[in-house]
Amino acid sequence: MLLCLPSVARSDEVPTPNFWDQRQRLGRPEVNERPRIRFLTSVDYPPFNFLDGSGRLTGFNVDLVRMLCAELDALDRCQIEAKPFDQLVPALLRGEADAIAAGVAVTPESRRDLAFTQSYFRYPARFVVRRDAPLAEPVGDRVAGLRVGVVRGSAHAAMLSAFFPKAVKVEFDGRDVALEALKRKEVAAVFGEGVSLSFWLDSDAAKECCAFAGGPYLSERFLGEGLAVAVARKDRDLAQALDYALGQVVAKKGFSELMLRYFPTSAF
Repeated sequence: MLLCLPSVARSDEVPTPNFWDQRQRLGRPEVNERPRIRFLTSVDYPPFNFLDGSGRLTGFNVDLVRMLCAELDALDRCQIEAKPFDQLVPALLRGEADAIAAGVAVTPESRRDLAFTQSYFRYPARFVVRRDAPLAEPVGDRVAGLRVGVVRGSAHAAMLSAFFPKAVKVEFDGRDVALEALKRKEVAAVFGEGVSLSFWLDSDAAKECCAFAGGPYLSERFLGEGLAVAVARKDRDLAQALDYALGQVVAKKGFSELMLRYFPTSAF
């Protein structure tokens, strides 16, 4: 399924979608019996988790964890520790932590050992075009017959073929190569991962040449289920408690606040 997601919240003209059905009514969980809730994250995935200039652990996921703990009245009992990404799941399964907030992929294989909250962030695919050659809506129709750059062998290349078969797919060995081709007008658009493209649009490399067109486009088949907090499979009660807290953060506009803080140019 391909979903073109409309923006559901806006502040200062920056779209801030919430991936949460606010019609849900989850009961408030009780976590007071837990002496602490230990979260793991990593430091190599900005803007979601990284070390700032003073060496302080920060990022979208880190701030979200603090908001979740506050909603559970457990802020004084929450701990956040950073480890290399490949050590996160083994540490959780050894009982050295209670949850992971670091983008562990939600797959049938990972579900054998882990339980997950509902997804709180999904990665959109986007078209980027030159500002002097915009594409009017519906962009899906407008790309027919146009040369569109994609990264060779990527999920976005497969997604472009599946959902925009009339576009002329031009494959490149990397995203930056494709974007340089766009700047030189060798392709009419580049189709790729929206979050990284949003930061490129703000960068010196882009030189304000380009902008998003159409979308955003979501597809679990090609892009996965997005970001969720992982817990040990036996600890589903904690996942349910965190789901409740996520719902409260969204309802109180905390999620929109995080989106505005960490994504100056919205990927949505």
